Amino acid sequence: MTAFGKLIRTTAFRLTLVYLFLFAIFAASLLGYFAWNTRRMITEQIAETVNAEQVDLTSQFQKGGIRGLAAAVEARTLRPGANLYLVTTPQGQGVAGNVASLAPGVMDTPGWAETFYQRLQETDDTKRHFALVRVSELSGGFRLLIGRDLDERRRLIGIVARAANWSILVVIVLGLAGGVFVARRVLRRIDAMTGTTQRIMGGDLSERLPVGRSGDEIDRLAENLNAMLERIEALMVGLKEVSDNIAHDLKTPLTRLRNRAEEALAKSHNEAEYRTALERTIEESDGLIRTFNALLMIARAESGQARDNMTEFDAADIANGIQELYEPLAEDKGLTLAVDAQPATIHGNRELISQALANLVENAIKYGKPVAAGQSEQTTGADKPADIVIATRNDGDNALFSVTDQGPGIPEADRARAVERFVRLEASRTQPGSGLGLSLASAVATLHGGDLRLADSQPGLRVTLVIPTRGVEQKAA
Repeated sequence: MTAFGKLIRTTAFRLTLVYLFLFAIFAASLLGYFAWNTRRMITEQIAETVNAEQVDLTSQFQKGGIRGLAAAVEARTLRPGANLYLVTTPQGQGVAGNVASLAPGVMDTPGWAETFYQRLQETDDTKRHFALVRVSELSGGFRLLIGRDLDERRRLIGIVARAANWSILVVIVLGLAGGVFVARRVLRRIDAMTGTTQRIMGGDLSERLPVGRSGDEIDRLAENLNAMLERIEALMVGLKEVSDNIAHDLKTPLTRLRNRAEEALAKSHNEAEYRTALERTIEESDGLIRTFNALLMIARAESGQARDNMTEFDAADIANGIQELYEPLAEDKGLTLAVDAQPATIHGNRELISQALANLVENAIKYGKPVAAGQSEQTTGADKPADIVIATRNDGDNALFSVTDQGPGIPEADRARAVERFVRLEASRTQPGSGLGLSLASAVATLHGGDLRLADSQPGLRVTLVIPTRGVEQKAA
């Protein structure tokens, strides 16, 4: 396609043509209204002049009869720029005036009329003038015609018509030039975006659409698309990391599972040994299933599919339920688990938020063993402080779920990396796990339009799940 063909196919050029057409119609209508109003004003002025003379000459007729009227008419015809006058007998013969000929039937009908005429002493019979005349019937059957030439009105209308033609022509030329300029400017920006998108489709996800400084709709679109591209790039990088981590982290348990099966076949000699080998195999398989379930739940949260199951519920109910579920496990580990739940109504996915909070409590039980007794500021109401506290409260438009322990915590430099999938810090390598707990909690927070915050509780770690109470859809609206 040629450059001109691309230019005329642009939306900017087409919109320019539409606006140009509408503006031309508006300008023509405005000039037409001006011409019509001017014509009407001139006609009214002529009518006023003719009416005044008609009253005056009628008075002359009443005073001096036909002779007095004829004398007055002849005197007026000698004035420079005189109006049109004609006095006729009942038989239609001219008595006085400066009109040589009129359109047929004009003198027969009293009232106003626009007619062509010729003045006396005009040598060119083909030249015709137009006038606005008024015919009056006098006593005795005489008729009086008084009129005014319309040449002045015609000239003014001609001036307006020529001005309108030139104005519309100038508007069209300037409009087309402006349309070409705007379309070329927009086309350059669109071509730049097209080139960027082609490089992105070629595999370079680091490319971003150019954003100007005008802040117009194209810049806003480019900013939103760049934000989308950043999200896509992050997801693609995350997908690659997940694939690599799955291949790396799941290879070991799968290899161990296979080796144990081979060992059972080679060394087991009785039912008890076979049973022990099968139990170990089942335990290892359960760990793999939990890992895959966590990955599926993270993928479901990050894709936004879980927004279909948003309901209203109380954050305190979830906290109390998690406390009841994990209190026996905490006691087995020698830890006390307390809850400080304030009511907070949330619109969200109850299942995912419950799972995210459960993951935070599991992490606290695994890694939150107090480094020194009596350092926690949270209490259960007894003399001994709780080792792990689940808390919920309202904070403006957000509901906060927090899990606080008295363990060694996470260094500030490692907190951003701790929420990545399959990341396990050195302090947690001695504990079983897949490194997906904080990743799931972060994905659930993002799904609901919130975030996951890791902070120092001095001592220990405080993990806070921030969830908007109105839900991400209502918040956006």
